[in-house]
Amino acid sequence: MSRPTTRVLTVLELLQTHGRMSGSQLAERLAVDRRTVRRYIAMLEELGIPITAERGRDGAYMLVAGFKLPPMMFTDDEALALSVGLLAARGLGLAEAAPAVASAQAKLERVMPATLKRRVRAVDETVTLDLSHPTTPRDNAALVALSTASQTQRRVRLTYRASEREQTERDFDPYGLAWRGGRWYAVGMCHLRNGLRSFRLDRVHSVQPLDVSFSRPEGFDALTHLTLSVATLPREFAIEVLLETGLETARRQVFPAFGVLEKVAGGVMLRGQTDDLGWFARELARLPFAFEIRRPDALREELAACARRLLQQTRR
Repeated sequence: MSRPTTRVLTVLELLQTHGRMSGSQLAERLAVDRRTVRRYIAMLEELGIPITAERGRDGAYMLVAGFKLPPMMFTDDEALALSVGLLAARGLGLAEAAPAVASAQAKLERVMPATLKRRVRAVDETVTLDLSHPTTPRDNAALVALSTASQTQRRVRLTYRASEREQTERDFDPYGLAWRGGRWYAVGMCHLRNGLRSFRLDRVHSVQPLDVSFSRPEGFDALTHLTLSVATLPREFAIEVLLETGLETARRQVFPAFGVLEKVAGGVMLRGQTDDLGWFARELARLPFAFEIRRPDALREELAACARRLLQQTRR
């Protein structure tokens, strides 16, 4: 709370929450002196907010009985966070996102002062976010139902149609949801397959809550699990590369879906899977440290071909 404006709004919030607070209590909460508190009270009164002040050493401040505060009041940073969040919502694969965002923005602007309204509009009109090309579900019902079930840790019955396969039903414990690669996923325990599985929300046809509870593994991270699943998905070529660097450096340079990193003698072992050795070789070529390809031999050939192409470009 370094800005006076933020502290003034905090005074208003404290009075709204507690009803009655002394000057010393407010000063302690704000880490300021009582004279500064009186100045903040005066600023609130200048904004048209009626405050009753009790006289005396132990006097207190209260909002006038019956006074109703505006629905919402935001600091500049809060308004910026809301603006960027609404902007991101358009690109996160939510059904009917555009009209919902426009409606939310209109409601927010109705309770904002003119200066803040202009700043919010500036963000909306000038900022662009690259959030890939989303696959949008038919509606938001699955997202709402599964996020609620995940929060309350209640099992659901999922009706799901995988690509080019028949529709199936399964009991499912949703541990969490994640947005990755332009799609929403639910990750959790599938009782049909008796193991951890992830499901694309655009392929979920229905979610029926069940009167069964479950316990989510402590510290479970849906996005981390999803990324690891992609990195270890069986493909045509299994790859092992020894990276001659430390684990933290490797994590900064290697994106998670590229493979699994393990600290070993001499560096960090990268284990991955790919159907395209040429792509994998190009990704290795961009690394700023030395490495040793353990397998397959065909990856060495692809890396050599990549080097020859780059050398040819320097001679053009």
